[in-house]
Amino acid sequence: MFIWFADWKKKISSFNRNVKMFMLANILIQIGMGVFMVMYNLYIKELGFPETLNGKIISVTSLASALMLVPAGYLSDRLGRKRIIIAGAIVSASTLFYRSLVTGEQSLIYAAFFTGLFMALVQVSGVPFLAENTDSSQRMHLFSIHFSLMTIASVVGSLGGGVLADALHVIGNISTVDSIKYVLIIGAIIFTFGLLPLFQLKPVNVKEDKNNKVEELETNAPSGFRKNLKVIILFGFANLLIGTGSGLVIPYLNLYFSNRFDASNTYIGLILSLGSAMTAVAMLLGPALVKRVGKVKALVIFQLMSIPFLFITGYTNSLLIASIAFLMRQALMNAGNPIQSAIAMDLVQDKYKGLANSVNQMVFNVGWASTGAISTGLVVTFGFYWGYAYTFTITGILYIIASSYFYFVFGRKKISTN
Repeated sequence: MFIWFADWKKKISSFNRNVKMFMLANILIQIGMGVFMVMYNLYIKELGFPETLNGKIISVTSLASALMLVPAGYLSDRLGRKRIIIAGAIVSASTLFYRSLVTGEQSLIYAAFFTGLFMALVQVSGVPFLAENTDSSQRMHLFSIHFSLMTIASVVGSLGGGVLADALHVIGNISTVDSIKYVLIIGAIIFTFGLLPLFQLKPVNVKEDKNNKVEELETNAPSGFRKNLKVIILFGFANLLIGTGSGLVIPYLNLYFSNRFDASNTYIGLILSLGSAMTAVAMLLGPALVKRVGKVKALVIFQLMSIPFLFITGYTNSLLIASIAFLMRQALMNAGNPIQSAIAMDLVQDKYKGLANSVNQMVFNVGWASTGAISTGLVVTFGFYWGYAYTFTITGILYIIASSYFYFVFGRKKISTN
């Protein structure tokens, strides 16, 4: 254990100032966004709007991100990561303040659209920026600590926002809607503080990394853009399958625990927070497995190990078993996210990293957004037991197909195990 901690300390200290400033900025940004993720739908409800407005706002935000991801990746490659990240963060912060204050339905929808649009600039440039500030031997540990810290920051924002809103309402004797509004403003302020480290970022002179050259998919593969685009498309198809499977169950886990087990809101909030915490820990354990078996095998192992727990969650009638299975699935499946990002950055040349990251996020979002009606339709048609059982089963099958496909397509490629 001490050796493990010493290794992590050594890796973190080796990161340059750009990486440390960027990670600090993202911690503040994720805390601010964590507040909004939990409290904003409650704000809409307290304003007296129907539940359908929350659905519209979520859909509009996702649609805006999907539309912007590929152009954002192109702009990131052409104009530089720092410019795109700062521009996206400034406008996003402005939209968060606006959303905290306005109460008109159309204004809420339009503001959500612009938040999704400009947050895409921040999201799509982050991983390529980190990749350009490290060599291939550092990336696995870097992505693991980065994703882990982002998960923890989101949990802090989510839990902190709820506690603060309750405290303002009960202790401060403030109305529910006003207490939530003040918390949203605080979330926007924390997000804005994240801009300060971003302005400290220095321009990056990208150097060719001998350990990070794109491997040929076949001996006569075309060079340049066409070769990289082919790798991006092959990689993106796996993400599309994963996103489609995730979209069937992940957005509705709170409803699953509520509908099947009649769990309380407090219990649901606790179990989902524990899932995020376990995910953060699991992400830190990923590099150890990568060192033993390589990146592709490690990713596939994590994904396949999560699938039995997914099926258990879908078919059990025990809240305790469902909770344990959910936590295990959450940790194992998401532990592969930093590994997947590292693989994607190793497979494409530096000038196409933004495009690769944007395509991966876009196809995942498309898969995620396209299955909502299927999931809810199965539950309405077959009830709370078999409806969820069918959805979890379909997701498991898609995960198996995606993991197998990924292994056969990328398993034999020479990818750094660092």
